[in-house]
Amino acid sequence: MQFGIMFDTHVDKWDLIRYAEELGYDRAYVPDSHMIWSDCYVTLGLAAVNTRRIKIGTGIAAPGTRIPPVTAHSIATINQLAPGRVFLGIGSGHTSMRVMGQNPVSIAEMREHVRVVRALLRGEEVDYDYRGKTRPITFLHRDRHFINIDDPIPIYIAANGPRAIELAGETGDGWITTTAKPSEARAFTAHLMDGAHRAGRTLPKDFLRTFVTSVCVLRPGEKLTDERVINETGSQVTCMLHLIYEVWAYLGGKQDEIVPPYFANVWEDYVKRVESYPEKTRFRHIHDGHCTFLQPEERRFVTPEAVAEITITGEPDYVVSRIRAMEAEGMQEVTLLPPADYQRTVFRDFAEKVMPAFR
Repeated sequence: MQFGIMFDTHVDKWDLIRYAEELGYDRAYVPDSHMIWSDCYVTLGLAAVNTRRIKIGTGIAAPGTRIPPVTAHSIATINQLAPGRVFLGIGSGHTSMRVMGQNPVSIAEMREHVRVVRALLRGEEVDYDYRGKTRPITFLHRDRHFINIDDPIPIYIAANGPRAIELAGETGDGWITTTAKPSEARAFTAHLMDGAHRAGRTLPKDFLRTFVTSVCVLRPGEKLTDERVINETGSQVTCMLHLIYEVWAYLGGKQDEIVPPYFANVWEDYVKRVESYPEKTRFRHIHDGHCTFLQPEERRFVTPEAVAEITITGEPDYVVSRIRAMEAEGMQEVTLLPPADYQRTVFRDFAEKVMPAFR
């Protein structure tokens, strides 16, 4: 089992990646969400020149906000600074698109983005369509080392929906998901294998499978309702709450069966909160604080049932057993995404109390 970190992309927080390297983490995922955080590639550049071992990359890059040649050149620039330690995570842009009031990109758009980026990162010439004009493009001046595409850059596809997971199996070098439940990991993996089979692939041994979650390592006597626990897990719980609302609203706001049991008792109250926002700017209010901090008004929605289901929270032996259960389903890495104000504490607690069981 390997271990990763993810955090709100702040240009001043590149040192978190160096800290994680010192603690023994394997990867650092830096999200690309331009309306709420700093630029991911600037942050990665600072981390690249201040670390030596840890692998770094986007977690995740958004096809809807950068054209494929720019995505390829940006990550290849980071690879020039940290040769052989760089990866590219790509997803549909759930947050980066929704905070502009737009929908995430389609599966077809994702597939095309990955096709062009992969070809460019291999040093190939590839047909690229831009505004209805298709031309063969390739990187120039490679001998001057503005970028590095000699050291391979794996592409990890972030996916939770069936078709997107199939795309990861079809064309990815790895897969990033957000479930921490073994039963869901098992079902998701079936889609992954379907995609690989459809593409005529056998997934290689180095195909990475990572899941992103929040972890809170309890001290003896602590409960899921304690303030510290809510502080360290609340932003992940409400992130899931916001996502479920987006899907529920997209389906017309009538299919209550998609609301998980752990939100059933607070759902009506949360819907009223969302509907109190002006409709024109509602999309901004929903994601205010996204994976960064817990809105004080939303603290009441962080129920112990939701903490237990969405995060991995418990004393060290319990956390280890939950990760082992995911490992048994083929997951190879757990990536921690704590809220902004508690990152160092969460990363340190996990490194000291959980990681030794796997090393």
